[in-house]
Amino acid sequence: MAASESRKNASSSSSETPQPPRSYGITKPIFLSGPSQSDRQRNIELEKFLVDSGLYESKDEAAKREEVLGCIGQIVKDWVKQLTRQRGYTDQMVEDANAVIFTFGSYRLGVHGPGADIDTLCVGPSYVNREEDFFIILHDILCEMEEVTELQRVPDAHVPVMKFKFQGISIDLLYASISLLVVPEDLDISDESVLCNVDEQTVRSLNGCRVADQILKLVPNVEHFRTTLRCLKFWGKRRGVYSNVTGFLGGVNWAILVARICQLYPNANPSMLVSRFFRVYTQWRWPNPVLLCSIEENELGLPTWDPRKNPQDRFHHMPIITPAYPCMNSSYNVSVSTLRVMTEQFHHGNRICEEIELKKSQWSALFEPYLFFEAYKNYLQVDIVAADADDLLAWKGWVESRLRQLTLKIERDTSGMLQCHPYPKEYTDASKPCAHCAFFMGLQRKEGVRGQEGQQFDIRGTVDEFRLDVNRYGFWKHGMDMHVCHVRRKQLPPFVFPDGYKRSRLSRHISQQDEGTYEEPSGPIERHIRRRINPKIEDTRPSELEKQTSISPLWMESVSPESIAGISGGTSNPSFSNGGRLECLPTGGNSGGQLESVKGTMVPVGLVENVVRQSIAENESTAMCASEFPTVQKPSEEGKELVHPSAISFSESKETCQIEINGDRVGNVVLVDRKNMETDSTGSVLNWTEGAIDVDQELVKPCSQTMGVENAEGVLKSTSSNRNLNCEVSFSI
Repeated sequence: MAASESRKNASSSSSETPQPPRSYGITKPIFLSGPSQSDRQRNIELEKFLVDSGLYESKDEAAKREEVLGCIGQIVKDWVKQLTRQRGYTDQMVEDANAVIFTFGSYRLGVHGPGADIDTLCVGPSYVNREEDFFIILHDILCEMEEVTELQRVPDAHVPVMKFKFQGISIDLLYASISLLVVPEDLDISDESVLCNVDEQTVRSLNGCRVADQILKLVPNVEHFRTTLRCLKFWGKRRGVYSNVTGFLGGVNWAILVARICQLYPNANPSMLVSRFFRVYTQWRWPNPVLLCSIEENELGLPTWDPRKNPQDRFHHMPIITPAYPCMNSSYNVSVSTLRVMTEQFHHGNRICEEIELKKSQWSALFEPYLFFEAYKNYLQVDIVAADADDLLAWKGWVESRLRQLTLKIERDTSGMLQCHPYPKEYTDASKPCAHCAFFMGLQRKEGVRGQEGQQFDIRGTVDEFRLDVNRYGFWKHGMDMHVCHVRRKQLPPFVFPDGYKRSRLSRHISQQDEGTYEEPSGPIERHIRRRINPKIEDTRPSELEKQTSISPLWMESVSPESIAGISGGTSNPSFSNGGRLECLPTGGNSGGQLESVKGTMVPVGLVENVVRQSIAENESTAMCASEFPTVQKPSEEGKELVHPSAISFSESKETCQIEINGDRVGNVVLVDRKNMETDSTGSVLNWTEGAIDVDQELVKPCSQTMGVENAEGVLKSTSSNRNLNCEVSFSI
């Protein structure tokens, strides 16, 4: 009885002095309130949609995955013992020789679905290397096994990987050789000692598992995180922005972005988190990085993401920093063009979520597929052929891993005037007997920039350079070839369309309207239809479009403290330092989200850039964290388009708030006016470009070598000299 009473008293005393809630991330949360009744109802509908969409695997499939992982674990153990014996080690060493399999990615995070691959890491001893032992000897062992199909090695990738299917389950297998003669079965991979005396590729391989574990530790509610991540990965695939290799975002990128939203809204349920995801990232000031925790140095001295020390880090467009040491930018593949595409899709998602909150739409509308082949007037078609299906699998993997370089080279050689949208999906013409697949890129002139009518873009030299880069493939075989050519929208091959044929223009226009997006085709198509009805409208089009251009809001325009002071009626030009004070609040009576400069509380210098936005949800209008690292954007001049700089500037300015990390100044704070960010996803009407191509306008000179699927068989019979085929990729926009 006495013990019972003492326990009761202890519990009552602990309830009287509640422990402060744990803080997640390096900044305070934006919103601490939990879900309302409407949020709970929307969450029920969202989870039902995810289940109905087949995003959860069955118990039988989960058991089969465990069985496959066990088999692979035994294979690598036998492989290491065989190598140990062949290299003359003692019988005791052979007996103790070991390799351990770890998982990472979606499987380790618990968000994998039916048919998803398993990201695996094999950790082996120091005397078993990657180049020969893993990619040759283990590859040959797997090649002889009946359970293994579609075996493909990619040794030159940023993270070298071997891909295959084991009993029908897709496996991505990495290898890391650590500085131990014997790998213990209970190896703690989160211990930083595993990073001692290893190369950069091994560090990147090990960090996959370390990052996944750290993410799960840094979110307030793991189950809410998993549901939200599962939802947004599905959305990214439907909208064509889920692919790390082509310059978009991969699994770890999406996981970090979602985890940051979970930190900012610790008590929100998944339906709220999905909505806030789009709300936050439509206003994020890239290239300000996303961080889940502070970047720390270590006595190991491994390179970390730091624009102060590493010049190459200043050119990253969308930094998403991994939370495990050494902190790296996981989204290094993102280019200017792919960032533009993702920003448009975030705006599209935000609009749909706003309609869902207002009960004007359903969750299914958010996951409508992106109509890529109706969004552009010009495309690049990359045809890939090989002698047989096995050769095509290996060759295709190599070419796909280099497609990002083609996007970067086109941006470089056209000074950013020609924008590319690589689509992360391969297409095959099933009617052709040859081993063939094709990838496509959408092309358009940079928005908001006027150019001469019929401006010529000759990228033949760019394509030739890309071809030379691709032809350095170390495992090239006779029959492997690639061809790049320009096609117009109405020249697209039928096999890229789900039904095998193109819909009429009118039906495409109606479909885009139903989708609720502002895709580029809708503007030109609509103008084309109007001209057919009333030709007189054509005479007034330039003046009307000029007027539309003049009222177009600037894209992602920054607002300097000077302009903020001007809005609030002040004239001062404040200077902020470690002792500075700044608070930014939305002006209550202005729906445009104007900023008002007032005296306020101390800004935690070195931690956060405050971005003001007006929330849709009640009682949620607050200052939002949009960055925790150096900013690179500068306020644009009035009437001019804001262009993202290609490098980060760290010059001192009295108009910005200094950012510090570990006591060192690394950048400045720039404030954002959401009013200037509210624009349509593509700006097809508002950002009309003079001299834009009409739907039926001739765009291209005939190619000197027209290699589609039709003459792929001829390529297979060609000699190796035909690897340098020259196609005229020259066209007008």
